[in-house]
Amino acid sequence: MYETKYHKAASIEQAKSLLEGGDDAQLLAGGQTLIPTMKARLAAPSDLVDISKIDAISGVCIEGDVVSIGAATTHSQVAASADLRSICPALCDLAANIGDPAVRNRGTLGGSIANNDPAADYPAAMLALSAVIVTDAREIAADEFFQGMFTTALEEGEMILSVRFTAPAKAAYAKFPNPASRYAMCGVFVTVSDAVRVAVTGAGNNGVFRASEMESALEADLSPGSVEGIAPDVDDMLSDIHGDGAYRANLVSVMARRAIAAL
Repeated sequence: MYETKYHKAASIEQAKSLLEGGDDAQLLAGGQTLIPTMKARLAAPSDLVDISKIDAISGVCIEGDVVSIGAATTHSQVAASADLRSICPALCDLAANIGDPAVRNRGTLGGSIANNDPAADYPAAMLALSAVIVTDAREIAADEFFQGMFTTALEEGEMILSVRFTAPAKAAYAKFPNPASRYAMCGVFVTVSDAVRVAVTGAGNNGVFRASEMESALEADLSPGSVEGIAPDVDDMLSDIHGDGAYRANLVSVMARRAIAAL
């Protein structure tokens, strides 16, 4: 690793000041992506601003049917929240199956969506839940936030504070994990409220996406059979050593049917 300065921020204001004061400062929460990237010498921030202990951006808050989750909330905290499970158990189940216990106890929701890894779980949930990403500068709808592989609407220096969504009437997530990394080779999150939303992660060659054809079919018939035979275009799918485009397109169909059955 290259030399870097480490700072532990006690507040959002201090974190912003430290971030703006460094030549190439970066925020650090769980560090599950940034630290390995630094160890591989693919990133060399001048300063690391640790925001993991800022109480104002950690925890789950529920008011009525509106859920707000702080950006520094760990996967294990999301998974263990009894209040969240009472209103959106699918998100708890998603968090409980990210990586392994070490990853879940360090990794954070905010870090996951800010990185927008094409195989991460949370982006599919945020998109399907029609979540709003709250930053220190503005609020961004999930449909506008995720802009492609490892790309988001965040501006330089912008800091995610929380995510907010209205709990759906029903939701379910089905994931086919890579057996080694536990990243999603395909994950499908389905929500039912006034409308049906289906979001897919791990399979698309441009990151997380909405499966609009499946959504239309489910609006007419909310059953696994309604999406039988519906699959994304093979050319739009990832193809790598773990599975080619045709394999992943089929996984989308299979995982969608499993998620719908779990509703």
